[in-house]
Amino acid sequence: MQYSIDSIDRIKQTSDCLIVGTFQGKQLSQSAQLLDKQSQGYIQKILNKGDLIEECGKSLVLYNVPGISATTRVLLIYCGEESNLSIADFRKIIGCMACAIKSLRINEITSFLTDLNVKACDLNRQIRQSIEIIEDFFYCFDELKTNKKNTVPLPEKFIFNLPSSKESVKVLEILKQAIAIKEGIKLTKNLANLPANLCTPRIMAEQAKKLAREVGLTINILDEAAIKKEGMGGLLAVAHGSSEPVKFIILEYRGASEQKPIVLVGKGVTFDSGGICLKPAAGMEEMKYDMSGAASVMGILKAVAELKLPIHVVGIMPLTENLPSGSAVKPGDVITTLSGLTVEVINTDAEGRLILADALTYSERFNPDVVIDIATLTGAIITALGAVATGMLSNNVELALEIEKAGEYSQDRVWPLPLWDDYQQQIDSNIADISNVGVGGGKSITAACFLSRFTKKLHWAHLDIAGTAWKSGPDKMATGRPVSLIVQFLLNRCKK
Repeated sequence: MQYSIDSIDRIKQTSDCLIVGTFQGKQLSQSAQLLDKQSQGYIQKILNKGDLIEECGKSLVLYNVPGISATTRVLLIYCGEESNLSIADFRKIIGCMACAIKSLRINEITSFLTDLNVKACDLNRQIRQSIEIIEDFFYCFDELKTNKKNTVPLPEKFIFNLPSSKESVKVLEILKQAIAIKEGIKLTKNLANLPANLCTPRIMAEQAKKLAREVGLTINILDEAAIKKEGMGGLLAVAHGSSEPVKFIILEYRGASEQKPIVLVGKGVTFDSGGICLKPAAGMEEMKYDMSGAASVMGILKAVAELKLPIHVVGIMPLTENLPSGSAVKPGDVITTLSGLTVEVINTDAEGRLILADALTYSERFNPDVVIDIATLTGAIITALGAVATGMLSNNVELALEIEKAGEYSQDRVWPLPLWDDYQQQIDSNIADISNVGVGGGKSITAACFLSRFTKKLHWAHLDIAGTAWKSGPDKMATGRPVSLIVQFLLNRCKK
């Protein structure tokens, strides 16, 4: 869909659909009032009949409105109390609007919801939020279907009305950002939604090469021989159970090469069976999403490169499958990581932290400013936070606050969990330096404690996206999180 911003004459507008808001007490928004005047009060008369339910986001389509082009529909959206609109209300309104226009099968839309006053949410933020929500509603992964007849066609053009031309320069910049972010999210979704037989470590490496060519990234891919030479015992241990070649990808964007880089580490287990500690069969197909961290790193770098941000970003993606076989790592095995620390493997289904340990150690050679790892790491985070917030743990307060701030602005939110020394003893081992599974509760925290043993030299944050990276069930689908969050974090860094 093509998005644009323009100052529009509401009366002369001939889009297929004009979207305006209404408020509590059958009040019309400013744009709706102008259309109502042109229609000689027709819109207000319809509203007074009570056909539009006064519930936030409810909508009503009007056809053949007097004084309006015969081909133009008017979509009324109920927006609640005019002076008390929150960002949560606004997101619900946009989601319901997207759902409504999806059913209309139209080519061009003009939205006058830009005249809504949303608390702590300026026009720039409203437009970005709108684009991300609209794209999410219209997203469809059907490339593996032979019959695409039921696919809903995308509208060709979506126009945001600009209330004041004075804001045009800044708003156009926000539009550019929103479009880059939605493209990054789309790439992340497309990769994560692929089944594991069509998204192996080798195929992910090919996708990374393609991305590097398209947007101008530097790429380095380590194969098994190079990984072994480096001494990445954690990654190799997980990969031993699979016949698929293991890969270790480094993508680099140099928008400001004199800066210390921000390193993003993405977990890339392209299928996680649990290894020898096999997962239950029910829902195991969703373990194709266990590479969502790596997919999001690629999506973030795509957005950053397309925006040409003045920043230095490195993406690191360890890629493997976790499968049971005669050569697979076993419970009780002891492995030596790239850092030199030895790990007793208690549970082979706690494999993500093993490959991240080597990647985090590898990140040190870039002399990074900060390191953020992104991983579908623990089922426990789903129990704790559900699908609303990403779990965050960090060894640096300033970094954690930066990520929280970016999460609030983007509405791709995080929630901090403690990384106290009290939890560290739960991952001690009497056989090796460390155990890969903690004893007792707080599994998301002890998983992060494990990673913290490999980040003592780093300003580091860990994002556990197991609850936010995909939606489960019959309509299972990747969400593209946390691309919006991290791109906003990087945008904020650029402002500094």
